[in-house]
Amino acid sequence: MSDLLKQLDAVLESRKRESDAENSYVASLHRKGLNKILEKVGEEATEVILAAKDAERGGDKKAMIAETADLWFHSLVMLSHLGADSQDVLNELARRFGLSGLEEKASRTKD
Repeated sequence: MSDLLKQLDAVLESRKRESDAENSYVASLHRKGLNKILEKVGEEATEVILAAKDAERGGDKKAMIAETADLWFHSLVMLSHLGADSQDVLNELARRFGLSGLEEKASRTKD
């Protein structure tokens, strides 16, 4: 799976440098800037919530999975735009692995 994420990170990074926003959705998002990317992340998060509620009522998980893929994708675009990538997120998840959720939360400091 991390190979797929690495490939996707590479494609997103190349699209970030691409000037042809007419032919690349990702390049167009980068050109429009962080606020547009965040708008898409928010839209997709809402769509995931709605699809999950529908899945709970009807049992069909296809839409929920598709919307989650959209959310992950747009989150990866956001990371790319800000100079991070999926490996940074995987590293953070690895750091948290084995900690209880309560321990992890308590380990964060509020300044």
